[in-house]
Amino acid sequence: MIVTLSMVISRTPHRISLFGGGSDYPSWYLRHGGAALAASIDKYCYLSCRDLPPFFDHRIRLMYSQVEQCAHADEIRHPAVRCALKHLGIEHGVEIHISSDLPARSGMGSSSSFAVGILHALYALQGRMCSKERLAREAVFLEQEILKENVGSQDQMTAAYGGINVLRFGESGEVSVAPVLVAGRRIRELQSHLMLFYTGIVRTASDVAGTFVPRLAEKAGQIHRFVEMVDEAVEILETGEIRAIGSLLHEAWMAKRTLSAAVSNPSIDALYERALASGALGGKILGAGGGGFILFFVPPDRQEAVRRALAGLLHVPFHFEFGGSQIIFYDPGQGSAELEAMRFAQLASF
Repeated sequence: MIVTLSMVISRTPHRISLFGGGSDYPSWYLRHGGAALAASIDKYCYLSCRDLPPFFDHRIRLMYSQVEQCAHADEIRHPAVRCALKHLGIEHGVEIHISSDLPARSGMGSSSSFAVGILHALYALQGRMCSKERLAREAVFLEQEILKENVGSQDQMTAAYGGINVLRFGESGEVSVAPVLVAGRRIRELQSHLMLFYTGIVRTASDVAGTFVPRLAEKAGQIHRFVEMVDEAVEILETGEIRAIGSLLHEAWMAKRTLSAAVSNPSIDALYERALASGALGGKILGAGGGGFILFFVPPDRQEAVRRALAGLLHVPFHFEFGGSQIIFYDPGQGSAELEAMRFAQLASF
């Protein structure tokens, strides 16, 4: 018997959310609708998946900050991997390696990038094509319905589709994704004004979101304003003075801080004030808040001053990316009939 094995590698971008956050939680948009402006960046989550050779006692091997070797998917401790394997009906014979350009729990949509990437890789390992729309919707289902996380619906869409998009969330549950169509020079101008810093503060976004998502109705004024900012920002990108984006970000951050005491803290407030005093026009903690990455809008001639003011933080240069989740390596192997026969024999032995 000849056994050859399939292998795939998926690459899924992280994102920055600019405007509209809060309105992408189903508890809000299924009653009021919502919108967000978000962009994917050239920092990625990588997942390699391959058929596990049938020579080991374990049938599933998982490698991330820990190593897991299991006989069944139910035994996996990593909740997203366990649920993804069960969702796709994969029980045996798979090895998964996880790596990322950015740390988890940092406000960059890492959990959603992972959800999109693992689904993409596992579908490809099965030899199945999967559209960006399906990847995004299944990642939303995985996080919100199966894992029961307090996450919105914009991160999965941005990770799957890539690019700079206006996302609209309908009361029916429908989500539309429309790329922002502006001249390339305007995209480059926006990018040249954005600075990303890592605060080093680790938090779980679902926990922070849990402090305000159940009470979004009490913050209706702020959420409606966040939605209005999406169209205002697009109008600025189309025809306005780019510096106005900084003022709009500042307004959004001041409003976001009122959603919950967990969104900011004295350390974050001090960093923000130092950046503004050095020339930043606005900014925000990315994701639900509480720590992770902080984004600033800074005129290029003031960026060195901001870097000096935030010398204790890691500055992370980035570019927008426009590919979304991709399979960057695919080797289907050969001898698939023999491999399937072995899998069937393994299953029959239980």
